[in-house]
Amino acid sequence: MALRNIVKEGDPILSKKCRPVKKFDQKLWDLIDDMIETLADSGGVGLAAPQVGIMRRVCVIDVGDGPVEFINPIILESEGEQRVQEGCLSCPGEFGIIIRPAHVKAQFNDRDGNVCEIEGDDLFAQAMCHEFDHLDGILFKSKVERMLTEEELKQLRDEEE
Repeated sequence: MALRNIVKEGDPILSKKCRPVKKFDQKLWDLIDDMIETLADSGGVGLAAPQVGIMRRVCVIDVGDGPVEFINPIILESEGEQRVQEGCLSCPGEFGIIIRPAHVKAQFNDRDGNVCEIEGDDLFAQAMCHEFDHLDGILFKSKVERMLTEEELKQLRDEEE
């Protein structure tokens, strides 16, 4: 396994739609393992393949219960609404207020190509929407109600301490 460099906002790769995965092989497994390691090192909750320069429909999410691997994900259902603070590893230090579904049901392939379904609420639902957007070339900043100011971010950091 290896840490991968995270692509930053402004790189055109982040605005392109990814191609589906068709081969479930060692190359894919190595990518997923590297992404899990990179995510753990970054302190984030999700990482999509285009964020490490790979134009495939792959992402990993870990909201504290261990990593979940998504290949070729699609949202089957979403319901409810949550107004949340959101950031992105490709936009370091920037956060905004965004509305995401409170509950999401998704279908995806696992690393062996098996079709799976998963449901998630709250942060996990938010992360699925955020990472799946990356696979369609969409950055969270295009969906925010507003970006948080430096003063608001400082206040949030002070409250956490």
